[in-house]
Amino acid sequence: MIYKVYYQESMLEVPVRENTKSLYLEAEDPREVRELLADRKYNIELIQLLEGNYLEYEQASENFHLEQF
Repeated sequence: MIYKVYYQESMLEVPVRENTKSLYLEAEDPREVRELLADRKYNIELIQLLEGNYLEYEQASENFHLEQF
């Protein structure tokens, strides 16, 4: 399954929407997503499963690329 992760790069700062970044990765479930990103020390705001039309929409974006682990 493909997930979109919204995050802040620093856990020490207050989250600000304008500074929120996102990445895409393939994992079995949200727990695995957190395990894969644990060493990056991100402040994860949301892990969203992409499927159906929403996945197709995201894949059409030029910013779509899966993180490799």
